[in-house]
Amino acid sequence: MGRVVEEVARRAEDRVAPRRYIRPPGAAREPEFLALCTRCGDCASACPVHAIRTAPPSAGLAAGTPLLEPAITACVVCVDMPCAKSCETGALVVPADGWASVHMAVLELDTERCITFNGSACGVCARACPVGERALALDDKGRPVLKAEGCVGCGVCVTSCVTIPSSLRLRIT
Repeated sequence: MGRVVEEVARRAEDRVAPRRYIRPPGAAREPEFLALCTRCGDCASACPVHAIRTAPPSAGLAAGTPLLEPAITACVVCVDMPCAKSCETGALVVPADGWASVHMAVLELDTERCITFNGSACGVCARACPVGERALALDDKGRPVLKAEGCVGCGVCVTSCVTIPSSLRLRIT
């Protein structure tokens, strides 16, 4: 019963303040995140690949908060999550189970664009995925198989895709 109540509360919270941005790993739910984040930039400074950017002034209450734009620079799924470790306010927290419960965004595949569905061999996305087959595998014909339960939404596959624009994209959840 408790899980149902938590899920209903989460859905109500998301309707009040839906996410407009992909947040760094370990981000609190959007209303809490906006309240806790001091816009200090420590998480962006801690990111070894400089994937964390800040929301523009036009973002209203979210202005200056950290976000990811994986189509530009993907999160590389650092083992120790330095961005979340650097956050002193709790807006970002390293989950107890590490990356296992992180889902920053939902991965989608455009099979019309993906060259493997048009007869060409590829598999670059699956080989580039830092999570591995838990998130993105290839079927027996060499086509990508997305596994939502294992995908963290980092975007490495999006930026590694050989099609222009990418056959893969991330959707904010």
